[in-house]
Parts: sequence; C-alpha cells; structure tokens
Amino acid sequence: MSRSTGPVPVQQQPKRRSIRGTMWFIAGGVVLVLIVTGCVAWTKNVFNPVLPAAAWAQTCDPVDLRVVADPSIADALAKSAQGFDATTPCVHTTVRSEKSADTASTLAVGGDAKADVWIPDSPAWEPRMQVLSWSLIRRAPLADFGPSIASSPLVFATPSENADAFNGQSLQWSTIADGDTPALLPEPAQNGSSLAALAEIKATANPNDDLAFSRDMIELGKTIPPTVADAFTDAENASAPTVVLTTEQSVVAQNESSPDHQFFALYPKDGTVSVSYPFVRVAGPTTGDKNKDELIDALERQFTTDAKTLAQAGFRTANAASDFAAKGVVANAPKTRPALDGGAQIGLLQSWSAITLRSRMLVVVDTSGSMDEDAGGRSRIAVFQDAANSMLQLLPPQTDMGVWTFSTNQSGTQPWAQQTPILPLSDPAHAADVSRVYASLSGMVKGDTGLYDTVLAAVKAVQNGYDPHMADYVLVVTDGRNDDPAGGLSLPDLLSQLKALRNPAKPVPVIMVGMGPDTDVSAMSQIANATVGAVYTAEQPHDITNVLVEALAQRTCRPYCS
Repeated sequence: MSRSTGPVPVQQQPKRRSIRGTMWFIAGGVVLVLIVTGCVAWTKNVFNPVLPAAAWAQTCDPVDLRVVADPSIADALAKSAQGFDATTPCVHTTVRSEKSADTASTLAVGGDAKADVWIPDSPAWEPRMQVLSWSLIRRAPLADFGPSIASSPLVFATPSENADAFNGQSLQWSTIADGDTPALLPEPAQNGSSLAALAEIKATANPNDDLAFSRDMIELGKTIPPTVADAFTDAENASAPTVVLTTEQSVVAQNESSPDHQFFALYPKDGTVSVSYPFVRVAGPTTGDKNKDELIDALERQFTTDAKTLAQAGFRTANAASDFAAKGVVANAPKTRPALDGGAQIGLLQSWSAITLRSRMLVVVDTSGSMDEDAGGRSRIAVFQDAANSMLQLLPPQTDMGVWTFSTNQSGTQPWAQQTPILPLSDPAHAADVSRVYASLSGMVKGDTGLYDTVLAAVKAVQNGYDPHMADYVLVVTDGRNDDPAGGLSLPDLLSQLKALRNPAKPVPVIMVGMGPDTDVSAMSQIANATVGAVYTAEQPHDITNVLVEALAQRTCRPYCS
C-alpha cells in the first residue's frame, strides 16, 4: 500500500501588472517630480511668466516705503498698506503715526522726517513750512503736495446727553462767531482742522465791526485744549452745553474708542468746509529711483481708492462725496465748500498767536484830576473802569497782570504807586485783587500828570522781571500830557533813557492809550517809537473798549501790524 504524500503544491505565479496601472504609476511619479522641482523652480522665478508667484515667495530685495501720517489717519493707512503689500511684488510699507505739526517742523528746519510719504491733516502745512523755513533763512522743503486721499467735514461735536439742548437751535458758524454757542477750539497751531474752523469763524464775523473777529479769538482763547481728545473731555465737563469745533472723523473715532463717552456731530446750518489729507512726496516729485517712484505712485492709488478702509475709520473720499454708516454722524455726505487756501490761513494763525500768546503786562492808569472830567455823562475814570472790567473778561487765564496808578506825589514825590503786582490771573485771589483795584480807581483821582517818570519806571520794572516765554509789555492809559510840578524827566531825557534800555533779547514795548481830546499824541508817539510800541486814541468814551481790544490783538506784531 503506497503512502500518500498529500497534494503537490502549486507554484505561485507572479501577478501581471496591467498596462493601465503602469501608466498611472509613471504619471504619478512624473507629477511628484514636477511638484518638487516645480516648487524649486517657482522660487527661482523660472515659471513666473506662466505661474506668477505670490509677493511673499519671491527672492527679491523688497523696497521699503516709509509713510508718516497724522495720528487721526495713521491706523487706517496702516491697514490699507497691508493690502498694498499683499498684492504688490517686492515692497514693504510701514506707516508711522506723528503729529502733522511735528513732521512739518522737522521738514521746515531741514531735518530727516524718516519718510518717503507724508499724509498731514491739511494742505495748509505747505505754506506754513515755507514761511518757517524762510524765517530761518533756509530753503523751503522739497516736499511735493499732491491731491488729497481722504477728507472729513467740519462739524460741531457735543456729548450725546447734551444734543437735545441744541434742538431747534440753528447752529451756524455765525452763532459761534457771535458767542451765542459755547465752543472749544483745539489749538490751531497743532490741528489743521482747527485752523480751517478759525477761517469759517472769521468769514462769518460781523462785517460792520472791525474788531469782531479779534473778540471771537479772545473768547475762544480763554480755554485752548491742546488736542481734540482734550477738547472732548472739556466739553463733557463744561457747566453749559458746549460744542467742539472738529471733524466728523474725530466724532467717529471718539465713539469707537470710548463707548461710554459718545458724541454727536451737529452740522452747521450755513454749510461747512471739508478738511483734506494730501499725499505728500517728501523728497519732491521724484526720489531719483524710477522703481521706487513707481511704487509710490501705486501706493497713492491704493490710498486713494481704498474707500472702504478709510470709511471704516470715519473718512469720506477726497471729494467728500462718499456715504457711510457710523455712530454719531449722518450717513449721507454733507455738502461742503473748499476750505480757505493755506496762504490765507497763515495770516489767521498769526492773528491767533498774537491773541493767545501768554502775556505779562503792567497796566499803568492815569489817576490825575482831569480823569474826573465829563465823558458823555460819566467821568473818564468811570468809563475806563468799565472798559478795564471788560478787558479782564476777555483776557485768557494764561495772563500775568499788575496795576499801577500815577498822577503826582503818589509815594512821597514819586508819581506812581503799585496797586497790585504782576501775577497770574489764573490765581483767583490775584484776579479778585485786580478787580478790586479797578473798582477803587475813582476814589484815587487827584493831582497832576507825572507821565514821563512813570513810563521809565514801568519799563524798568517789567524788564527786570522779564519772562522770555511771554509777551512782556507796558500798557499806559492817560487822558492828558506830562505835567509834574516837581520837575522830573523831560521828554528828550525819557526818550534817551528808553533807547538805552532797549534790549532785543528783552523787548518791552510801551502801548500808549489816550483818552479824550487833550492827550499829547506827539509825545505818546515818540515814547511808543522808542520802545517799538504803539499808540491808540479813544476820542469818544465808547471807543476805549475797542481800543483796548485792538491793543491786545496787536501787542505782539509791532511794528509790522497790518
């Protein structure tokens, strides 16, 4: 019986690969190679003509574009610049925030602004830089001011809880000019929008009153918030409903950043102007690098056409015609007119600076017997007392004031007497003391007019305590001519000594104010000329207040006042 050996194993045959599978394998390998080598080639820009690379993937040295922008628009431009870099090959754009006044000063003195492009808050910075450069005997900056990329209309901003207080009130620029609406104006020397607002106030001031605008500036100058943010805070703390003269965009920014401190934009019934943000090429029309110039051109197009990003920050387009939705402002763009040109705004700024410059003044009042004479039913000293009290109301708190009186024998044979020293009116006790002195003047009237010795002593006193950060001057009010029985200085002696005292580093102009027809205008003019001061006459009683306002308005521009 044979032994079974079991089934004979069958030899395994290798599987045959299908032609289709083999082709897919080969194709897959080729694709893998292409992907790997393609990536390498892509980074080497081999396939750029067919498959353009993303800007971040290119092996190029990116061109740095540096932008410096006013803080009000810097954040919006930074976002827009990100989009620009993402779609533009070989560029890296940075946006730095800096106050327009600071950038303008840097450029005007020939400094390095560390920027290729500047976006200030007003085109008026161009002539302002030029004037500053010329005053320093320097060439004007090369900066090339182009078209604006954005704008924002001027409005009256008020805390939301006060908005109802203005319901039914026709808010206009003229109501600001008339003083009917309490208003705050952020420092025009630092804010382009404030300077434009000042132009609107002047345009609507009483055309029949030459000093109306000076009074407006004096009133606004009592409280000068350095920034818009400070003005918003002051408006919230004001005792009466108050508006801030600012831009629509500032209201949007305030409401976005401070949900608990909301403001409404009130639009002037007599129309408004739009503040624009020009695109400025810092190096001039060209940098000398064609590629960089082309990138700057492209950046300008980006900023000009990126209306969505700018609208999110509260800006209208350059022509102020765009609409957008935001808290506290109207959706539809208000109608605007062009702002006053930059050259005209410079004149306004000079006037504003003269009015609001901190003053250190010694008021010297004639209390000789003739001040008791009739001046339209009242004594001359009574008329001056009213004018002096009005002047006190007009002066900003950043004023130092002292008061002397003069006639004859005020202190022994000395013709003058100090009634209160030169101290800040911001001190309530001193302000009250000055008011007390003015109220008591009518009881001091007697004697003759020891004018010349008093003027010399007053100039010496102010010069001895000279403050270089203030406008130091002497204001003399008199109704007559020098008449001192004790003798004293002659006019030639006085003029000689005044000229000897003149010090360009410590100028102390004497502003002479004559009351009535008996004043010695010739002598007063010579005294004023010797100190580079001024002479004003008030022939009628009601003129004295206007004369004092004009003297205050022009106290820093002598002898070049227009």
